[in-house]
Amino acid sequence: QLLEAKASLSLAQAQHTLQLQQAKAQINNMVPKKQFEQLQNTLREEQCKTQQLQESLQLQAEQTCRQLVRTQEEHEQLLQAAVEQAEGLEQSLRNAEAVLAERAAQLRDAQAQLSKNKLLIEELRGENRRFAMALQAAELKQKSMEEKNQLLKEQASALKQLIGKITPASLS
Repeated sequence: QLLEAKASLSLAQAQHTLQLQQAKAQINNMVPKKQFEQLQNTLREEQCKTQQLQESLQLQAEQTCRQLVRTQEEHEQLLQAAVEQAEGLEQSLRNAEAVLAERAAQLRDAQAQLSKNKLLIEELRGENRRFAMALQAAELKQKSMEEKNQLLKEQASALKQLIGKITPASLS
């Protein structure tokens, strides 16, 4: 029994030594409590910072999203204003084209009237030349008639004188 007890004791001592060595190995592998607490504090701080960063990023994302929506609305408004302005300019262009077309038609009418007036002036100039030649011919005829009239007056005067001379002589 003593030998068995010694053997059991030796076995228990060996197991205890083995457990002790394992425990020492585990302790050697373990981090000291102070360092563990520091690591836990660092971990909590990092988790806190991470949480703050996530919240900050979430806030920035929301702000960016709101800004993007505002920018998109502004762009839509600007686009709408540009479309309206383009439509207004297009209407103004159509109006201007209509006015230009009307003025072009007026100019064509005026050009046609001017051409008619030029032809009429040419006709009147031709007629004026004919009248001038007819007037010149009439003046020449009148001059000729005046000369004949003068000649007839002179002949009549000469006849009167002759009759005046003959009549007293024939009476005496």
